[in-house]
Amino acid sequence: MTIATGLPAATRRSSDLSKHSAEVFAEAEDHPVTVTRRDGEALVLMSQREAEGRARLLTFAAQLITVTLDDAGTLAERMTKAFPWMLALTPTDRETCAQDLVDAARASFATNQPHIAIAELTSWKETATAVAAGLGRTDVEWLDEEDATRTVERP
Repeated sequence: MTIATGLPAATRRSSDLSKHSAEVFAEAEDHPVTVTRRDGEALVLMSQREAEGRARLLTFAAQLITVTLDDAGTLAERMTKAFPWMLALTPTDRETCAQDLVDAARASFATNQPHIAIAELTSWKETATAVAAGLGRTDVEWLDEEDATRTVERP
């Protein structure tokens, strides 16, 4: 690990950045790169996607901390205050969602991979949005065996 906590140990000198910028930039698209300087503090070069993922993970972490400070109700009940879209889910799904989000956050923090928690959060939020829009409320119409073998003319 580098001075910037949690970042990979990919390190380049500032002279590499000036002499081989395309190579350093390509590396920074894959993972953060620490650029060392003789005349100053080391800098970290990363993609905007990486920086935004880290910022979103920190925002999510702040929301989870707020949830843990509230001691009224179950985890799911407390989380609906921070994530009101969860109210579109059934009570059982809220419980599952709450636990899934906490587990994903723990995995993200433990592995320094923000996308794990962000993907879980996005997935559950999109599910709640679909439920709120009425998707999934219609009964599924199954085909009978005889319907499945019937040939339908093409128009």
